[in-house]
Amino acid sequence: MFSFSKRDFASLIFIAFVGIILFFWGLGATGLIDETPAKFAAAGRSMSVSGNWLTPVSNGIPRFDKPPLIYWLMGLIYSIPNQSSWDPLGSFAARFPSAISSLLLMTILGETLLRWPQKKNINQRRTAVFTALSFALSPFVMIWSRTAVSDALLCGTFGLSMLLQWRCYVKPRQNSWVYAWIILGFAILAKGPVAIVLMMFSLFLFGLFQNDFNRLRNHIKPGYGILVAMTVSLPWFVIEYILEGNIFLKSFFGYHNFQRYTSIVNSHQEGIFFFGLMLIIASLPFTPLLILGIIKGGKEITNNFRNGSVKPSNSLLIFSISWLFSVLIFFTLSGTKLPSYWLPAIPAAAIIVGQVENLEFKKENKKSILLNTCWWLTISFLLIISFIFLLPIMMPDLSFLNQINDNEMKNLSDQLLSSGILKRGAVCLLVAAFIGIVSKASSKVNLLSLQIPIIFFQLLAINPLYGLIDLNRQLPLREASKFMIDAKETNESIAMVGIKKPSIHFYTNEVILYESNTNVNLINLSERLSTEKRIGWEGRPIESPKASKSVLILIDNSTSKLSHWQSLNPRKLGSFGIYNVWRVNILRLNEIAKILKKEYNLVSSWAQYNPERY
Repeated sequence: MFSFSKRDFASLIFIAFVGIILFFWGLGATGLIDETPAKFAAAGRSMSVSGNWLTPVSNGIPRFDKPPLIYWLMGLIYSIPNQSSWDPLGSFAARFPSAISSLLLMTILGETLLRWPQKKNINQRRTAVFTALSFALSPFVMIWSRTAVSDALLCGTFGLSMLLQWRCYVKPRQNSWVYAWIILGFAILAKGPVAIVLMMFSLFLFGLFQNDFNRLRNHIKPGYGILVAMTVSLPWFVIEYILEGNIFLKSFFGYHNFQRYTSIVNSHQEGIFFFGLMLIIASLPFTPLLILGIIKGGKEITNNFRNGSVKPSNSLLIFSISWLFSVLIFFTLSGTKLPSYWLPAIPAAAIIVGQVENLEFKKENKKSILLNTCWWLTISFLLIISFIFLLPIMMPDLSFLNQINDNEMKNLSDQLLSSGILKRGAVCLLVAAFIGIVSKASSKVNLLSLQIPIIFFQLLAINPLYGLIDLNRQLPLREASKFMIDAKETNESIAMVGIKKPSIHFYTNEVILYESNTNVNLINLSERLSTEKRIGWEGRPIESPKASKSVLILIDNSTSKLSHWQSLNPRKLGSFGIYNVWRVNILRLNEIAKILKKEYNLVSSWAQYNPERY
């Protein structure tokens, strides 16, 4: 084990400093993006407001999509005094768990490489910094570290647990194995049983590839470890079952875990090579070096079977390959496939790339030819991406901006061109490519020098892009939400028809009745206003004393033109982007609903079980 020096500590401080800038700069400057982040944020805030820290609730409905850790962390930030004054959009609190998870994992990645430099590592500090930045600058990490969902939290807790498992294998200390399993328990509380499945699969592959099951089993103690992880995570599941009964089991385990894995949910159907593609995209522009690192690790695995295990302290590459391939295999077999499922593999990919960082350009031989090829491919990726950013400026008719077909962002193309975002992004990537070309004259691959311009790419191009998207997609919704709260009469309910935006519930802090645009949805709305019951809200028959005579409806332009909605004779109160605020007389709504039922023989569907309802 390598003992820390002042220079090592300085490297670690640099990693943490860059991580804070990457993950926290402007974190709360934009609103929440629909639809999933808004649901998470609403449930987290609900815990803080209601004091119910057991059952996540969003829009008056228990939310069993994910376990509670993400909501607990959000709720803690929402509970800070005067939170609304320094976080007026509520997005910093919602995104904080994702950002802090990535920051901690990035720092521990660097610290692990500083303490255990691998075989033939000439400059462990440079490799440690490069590995940490390879993780942080992954396109996927940059996106999900600023998104209010549980994926980055799973990546952080699972990744930290995996690194601790390897460290126990290398040099166990008294009861040090316990900490790895405790954190795995938190990973289970972040996103469910998938954490322990991935852990056991990764450890099995590592024991197989390292050809050292006995040492691995003796040092990490998987039997006792699983008990520790269950002790941390299981109580919430038991309590929640006692409180909510079979509906919790059916929703969380049945739908959100078993059904998502064994079948296709929400049309997320992808081919068998989907996660191979994610492997390529998530490590750009360093994907060629990731492939080279995998090849290097494959040779070490082959040597293990021929000559015996490599020294435990030099086994991090093999461990990382086991980790990466466990995620690749497991989710390739899943029925439902999403890009975010690849996040737990990215720390492993960063380590693998880091093990190529100190390779040398030697005389022309097979190794040198392969390294040169990967190096030039990396430079090529930088040039290609920079060209994509420049294309709208040089050849507007051929640019990717022409493919943007979103009614909510009609002006985005012009705004991108006028903002300078594309120019700044292209310049950053071109500088990185230029540095790569110049450094090729050196005897060593200096990948760290390429990462500095990519840091500025994130700060000068990607972060401002979030601002433009927020201006077009979320600002109108925030304005409409404020308007409806001000216009809302006593006991008047709020509905959103057509396009469904969960952020409306978050911005208004009111129960919102969401319906699509069909005849049946109009009938649904009529019945729900009379009979539906949710936490903090209930429908009332029009004849009841406390019933409102009207309902506020937020409706998009396309839906508002449909005849059955026009027949409500709405009073238009305001317009915000593509959305209109209507006040509709409930007697008229009920009348039209009866006509539609009779004329088309329609039956309402709102009371049917729907695990995705919000």
